[in-house]
Amino acid sequence: MDKFFFKRSLCFFGLLLFFISAGCQNEKTDITNAKPTTEKKLNVVATIGMITDVVNNVGGDRIDVTGIIGEGVDPHLFKPTARDTKRLLDADIIFYNGLHLEVRITGTVFDKMKDKTKAVAVTDGIDHSRLRVATEFMGGYDPHVWHDASLWMKATERVRDTLAHTDPKNSDYYHSNAKNYLTKLQVLHEDMQKLAAQIPAKRRVLVTTHDAFGYLGKAYGFEVRGLMGINTEDEVGIADVRELAQFIIERKISTMFVETSAAPQGIYAVQAAVKAKGFNVKIGGGLFADAMGTPGTREGTYVGMMRYNIDTIVNSLQTELAYQE
Repeated sequence: MDKFFFKRSLCFFGLLLFFISAGCQNEKTDITNAKPTTEKKLNVVATIGMITDVVNNVGGDRIDVTGIIGEGVDPHLFKPTARDTKRLLDADIIFYNGLHLEVRITGTVFDKMKDKTKAVAVTDGIDHSRLRVATEFMGGYDPHVWHDASLWMKATERVRDTLAHTDPKNSDYYHSNAKNYLTKLQVLHEDMQKLAAQIPAKRRVLVTTHDAFGYLGKAYGFEVRGLMGINTEDEVGIADVRELAQFIIERKISTMFVETSAAPQGIYAVQAAVKAKGFNVKIGGGLFADAMGTPGTREGTYVGMMRYNIDTIVNSLQTELAYQE
């Protein structure tokens, strides 16, 4: 009886060890074959802040995006550092404005890429019939398209389609984000039209540092005059100052605007020239022309920047009208 019990005990413990061993093996196999819980994000680089903001809104948490042209920096004059160049060369996708805005990047860094990185101009999706012809500017068109929110919607669609094509498994996600953002841009566009309409058409004259607001003028009914041309690399001469001063006096314009990314000395020279002729013109405020505001602020987003600009313009011109009355 004892021998029989002893043999049964050995069998029992043998089976127990077998199942324990098998269980450990299965557990080891499950750990080895487990899939990573995170997927690799697209490494995206954008040039100007307005594009960086679009890419953030459309790409969300499926991408890592770096903007290389920060607040207060003029993209016409921006020259990439060695660190910027490395970021551009290492990117999966580069989004840039195009229309020769970032000429010191497209003319140097892009030549080194040799098709290794996908570089996409967000303005490529805009019908040329909607672009402002600017024969004095390299490329033949005015690149400041973001000042018309309806055109920036086309740029958003270009970003959406590029991300969806490059990363098809997240295509629905990009399309959903873009739909929400496009709705915000449509509301922005309509609100800007309504605000601009508060100013009588003949008083909707926008005098600025350089000719960056042509698209805003066309979309929202402003006559725009810049001291400089479209490209801030152009130098301001005495004749330019005198010509703008005479225009201000003849049209009885009492408000001008400076820009956050352009030197204000030229506008101050115009102000002095106007005063020398016995007329006064005030500075109505600073507008965001070629760069957005500080990240984390209202003006640090595209929508916030545009709302700030139209509010500043309308409020200043309304104050001017009230004073004249």
